[in-house]
Amino acid sequence: MRFEELLDQVGSFGAFQLWNVALLALPRVLLPMHFLLPVFLAAVPSHRCALPGAPANFSHQDAWLEAHLPQEPDGTLSSCLYFTHSQALPNTTFWGVGQSPGQLEGEPSTAPCPQGWDYDRSEFSSTIATEAPPCLSLQWDLVCEQKGLNKATSTFFFAGVLVGAVAFGYLSDRFGRRRLLLVAYVSSLVLGLASAASVSYVMFVITRTLTGTALAGFTIIVMPLEMEWLDVGHRTVAGVLSGTFWTVGVMLLALVGYLIRDWRWLLLAVTLPCAPGILSLWWVPESARWLLTQGRVEEAHRYLLRCARLNGRPIGEDGLTQEALDKVATRERVVRRPSYLDLFRTPRLRHISLCCMVMWFGVNFSYYGLSLNVSGLGLNVYQTQLLFGAVELPSKLLVYLFVHHAGRRLTQAGALLGTALALGISLLVTSGMGPWSTALAVTGKGFSEAAFTTAYLFTSELYPTVLRQTGMGLTSLVGRLGGSLAPLAALLDGVWLSLPKLTYAGIALLAACTALLLPETRQAQLPETIQDVERSAPSSLQKEEIPMKQVQD
Repeated sequence: MRFEELLDQVGSFGAFQLWNVALLALPRVLLPMHFLLPVFLAAVPSHRCALPGAPANFSHQDAWLEAHLPQEPDGTLSSCLYFTHSQALPNTTFWGVGQSPGQLEGEPSTAPCPQGWDYDRSEFSSTIATEAPPCLSLQWDLVCEQKGLNKATSTFFFAGVLVGAVAFGYLSDRFGRRRLLLVAYVSSLVLGLASAASVSYVMFVITRTLTGTALAGFTIIVMPLEMEWLDVGHRTVAGVLSGTFWTVGVMLLALVGYLIRDWRWLLLAVTLPCAPGILSLWWVPESARWLLTQGRVEEAHRYLLRCARLNGRPIGEDGLTQEALDKVATRERVVRRPSYLDLFRTPRLRHISLCCMVMWFGVNFSYYGLSLNVSGLGLNVYQTQLLFGAVELPSKLLVYLFVHHAGRRLTQAGALLGTALALGISLLVTSGMGPWSTALAVTGKGFSEAAFTTAYLFTSELYPTVLRQTGMGLTSLVGRLGGSLAPLAALLDGVWLSLPKLTYAGIALLAACTALLLPETRQAQLPETIQDVERSAPSSLQKEEIPMKQVQD
């Protein structure tokens, strides 16, 4: 007897499953609020060197600043340098105190800001970039020479997510989904509060990285905890709902960021919902399938009866017998647990795995490259974030239309190609064409979200049942590596202003070409075993002997 037969008896889609999805909606909403939080948390407002002696008369301030700050090639005053000696301006005799024209002969010398920076606080009252250090050993002011440290906070966070995904994946299989979800909630709450109370950059980076590790538990545990209570036919519906919750979180972040302009209070606002999440676990059921694999038959029986009661399925005394549960438990325990190495033992699976790794890296790299860069689009950061969130919903809906008509492969490649084209065309748009910049950025964001949504569906259909979770784990792992490197690519603007966008577009184009190398899965029966995948391989791949050990189904 199979677990699916037990699930069919108690109801594979009903009030119990909908209640479970609703209880697990909170972590899905919280994830984008943390993943995209650097848009507000690490924003860099306009700034200039803090110089003593600025005139109180506002009409003289512009002339005074021009005498003390060099100009950039675009005519704006420098944000990171000042003149060591104030300069004379044309048609004026306004010099710095104690200066004379004799001191201004020759090439004017400049130096980095000696006393910190003055920030424009009209949009943000405080960010980690503007945080003033109480002493030099606790240095913040993450601008100019320190701007790399500002971008690195996102990289460290996503590195923590990567490590946490591996840890929670192993621990949830050993100790249970529900118990590890509690660990994820509690640790996210504690570490989020510690991040908000950080007194130094080092403390912030450490606590923020560990927060990413804790939040990875949501990404790894929530999906299996939902899917293991659903039949195959309704898993797509759950996938649509989960994607919608992510979009809600993206848009909600824009609202919360607009209402709370201080980074510490903003971090508290997106962390405190973990508290009611902890309470909600009282009603979240453990996976009955996992309980049976551990031989905990009585607990599984109790949850299955609750499922039947909520779904209105009367179960008689002989409906869920101890003998039937024991048979399912024995069957689940004898299935050999796959490893990542199994994904590369056979030629067809090796081809699929390598292509999916490149594809997922490109999807994540371009998505977070676009999502974390909301400046220079002619709108303020709050409007841009809201627009970026709003475009995700139609993108998800269009994906589910295109995958049924154009197929998974063409939809995936087309979405990535659209992302690359939107980024590439934006390089040709000048600064005076603000509306076009905004339209291209939103279009690129829509395409990148479509690529993300398609990647989950496409990849899950490429791998056989016995390796599906393992394959998704590997590709997601590589995808998180792409997400962690995306913020650092923005630093390439120091080499060439257009290089970051060119890099994002190039990686997306490479991923699009790689997606075309994958087999189409539309209207194809999902493979159950390794042999099912290998039998569908072209003759050039079938020539190699299949050394894969038999996996019990």
